Amino acid sequence: MKAMGNTRRLMALVTGGAALAAVLVAPGAHAAQNTEGKASPGTSREAAARGLLPGWKLTGTGTDARFRGLAAVSRSTAWVAGSKGTVLRTSDGGRTWRDVSPPDAADLELRDIEAFDGRRAVALAIGEGEASRVLRTEDGGATWTESFRNTDPRAFFNCLTFFDSRHGLAAGDPVDGKFRVLSTADGGRSWRVLPDAGMPAALPGEAGFAASGQCLVSSGAKDVWLTTGGAETARVLHSRDRGLTWTASASTLPAGDPARGVFAVAFRDRAHGIAVGGDYRPDQASPQAAAVTGDGGRSWRQSATPPPAYRSGVTWLPYSRTAALAVGPTGTDLTLDGGRSWRTVDPGSYDTVDCTPDLGCWAAGEKGRVARLGF
Repeated sequence: MKAMGNTRRLMALVTGGAALAAVLVAPGAHAAQNTEGKASPGTSREAAARGLLPGWKLTGTGTDARFRGLAAVSRSTAWVAGSKGTVLRTSDGGRTWRDVSPPDAADLELRDIEAFDGRRAVALAIGEGEASRVLRTEDGGATWTESFRNTDPRAFFNCLTFFDSRHGLAAGDPVDGKFRVLSTADGGRSWRVLPDAGMPAALPGEAGFAASGQCLVSSGAKDVWLTTGGAETARVLHSRDRGLTWTASASTLPAGDPARGVFAVAFRDRAHGIAVGGDYRPDQASPQAAAVTGDGGRSWRQSATPPPAYRSGVTWLPYSRTAALAVGPTGTDLTLDGGRSWRTVDPGSYDTVDCTPDLGCWAAGEKGRVARLGF
């Protein structure tokens, strides 16, 4: 009963928004917890005592790998994948992490991971030619099977997504003028290159960003979105049939440079989505770094008050139609109005973020940083 009460209380905070907004948007409220999970000056003691202030709580991973791949399964279980072929898994809410890295993978850059539960996961290694690979485990990472190795030196894969435990896609940069997409119908055990007849032509210089595992995301049984950058226009491509045919729409995010574009999208249903990105170079400003859509990505509207800097990851909060989090190297931002306005709530560096239906939210990034959102 106590657990049920806590869950209902958190759901009320996220769904209603008013109580959450009162403590997060109030002056100084974002300082409720620093990135080490310690209380900071200038916060409301009354609100903190009532347990209303959420904040990232860093977990001890014991590694300095950079984790751009994150698969949140629940409040207790999560997977992260990153540099030096590193894969970690927790089943106790981040109190301990188990190193389940694939053998002989130290030279691989793992940039995305999708997990179905605590035992089954699919990881993507990126790079030119044979550096792009897909690895799969069915036993919690005790053993791994390589289910795809790219043999085309022109191809470079960036992101994975799954519609369910069987059907998924992997997307890469353009080959012969069109983005290349892989498909699986057996949970990642085998992959095939989809025909590109239904893929719009890529723009000059256009490519994807393997920054957070969120350049390819799905919602429901067949809808999937692919983000781009590097060209004169930063676009979002949408497919309604699991990658067979696509339409492309211009976003409002910064473009016109190989370092600019849409880095991540999140959809809470087939219609409502948020896009984030900007210019990933730390010495470059990123105005207009977020946009929203209400028509499945056919059109995008610039956020009235976007995040103050480049953001590489974004996720909707569970059970909310208006609340979402965006993360990047300079902080975490919260929106309570569906992405129209954002407020920085934490200064810590993260590359990717993910939430689960049981109100488990996780973030991961550089220097082995993995955190869970605590209330």
